[in-house]
Amino acid sequence: MKPFTMRRLFVAALTGAFVSMPMAAFAQISIGISVNIEPPAIPVYVQPPCPEPNFMWTPGYWAWDGVSDYYWIPGTWVAAPQPGYLWTPGYWGWGDGGVYVFHGGYWGTHVGFYGGVNYGFGYGGGGFAGGEWRGGVFAYNTAAVSVNTTVIRSTYVNTTVVNNTTIINNTHASFNGGPNGVAAKPTQEQQAAASEPHLPATQAQQQHEQVAKQDKSNFASANHGIPAHAAVPRPVASVAELQHSAVAASAAPGAKPFAPHPAEAKPAGSPAEAPKAENKAAAPPHPAPAAPVAPKPENKTVSMPHAAPVAPKPPPKPAPHPPKAPPPEHRPEN
Repeated sequence: MKPFTMRRLFVAALTGAFVSMPMAAFAQISIGISVNIEPPAIPVYVQPPCPEPNFMWTPGYWAWDGVSDYYWIPGTWVAAPQPGYLWTPGYWGWGDGGVYVFHGGYWGTHVGFYGGVNYGFGYGGGGFAGGEWRGGVFAYNTAAVSVNTTVIRSTYVNTTVVNNTTIINNTHASFNGGPNGVAAKPTQEQQAAASEPHLPATQAQQQHEQVAKQDKSNFASANHGIPAHAAVPRPVASVAELQHSAVAASAAPGAKPFAPHPAEAKPAGSPAEAPKAENKAAAPPHPAPAAPVAPKPENKTVSMPHAAPVAPKPPPKPAPHPPKAPPPEHRPEN
């Protein structure tokens, strides 16, 4: 798998960058990091019931840690910054040069384009079917979202708006365009919503995102695209709170398992170089140490304790002289 690349699109970092924008923005901002690792699929999880009136659902999504990995920001219910405002989720889009570019979410009076990504719970890929503002009170469509009806009284049921969608995302792809992405383009209504005044993420959302980054079990390299803490009823202020109140996810049907990139991957433009082989003969391996040589015994007489004295042997007798041969006999010549 390819390593990631960093490109200057505008400014700032991937997650939480859009929260520092001015209170009135006029388009969905592309955050200043692009990545050439495909984001994991959107996992499947159970939505916690809405805990309070006028809380809006903000879907979970995959964020980039700015170094080498994706991590999951759990979905949660958040108080709207003011009555009449709805949340447009951020999304990953296939960009020029074969990279994935993140477009930050925002608050506005209409839900804009979010890449056709099916986040579920009213965000089926286009618009929002989870409810509507009626005066200063938000009414929840229980056909799309889960609410605690003992606390929240303003509810209704509308299955038509849930079923009327032309967005096909059977693989639960988390990005728009490119290979394996969602083939969706903004409608005229969504383009108009993009030009309206927007509000950035609230302070509670910002803190929630920072806590999510501290939860190492939600990193894709650890969970392979199935986060252990997928959604919570409210924005959390600590990892302990997140792990205590979160629901776990399961793999999305039809989605391919996420394969984390190699740990040795480095930023593009700085590939790891293999060490050059020097033109030298290979050094022989170190020989095994020789076995210790026993010291040679010195030429000394060793006394044997309690040994009986040995009598010296008599010197050998000299051999007798052999008898002399008689002189040859003299015979006269004839």
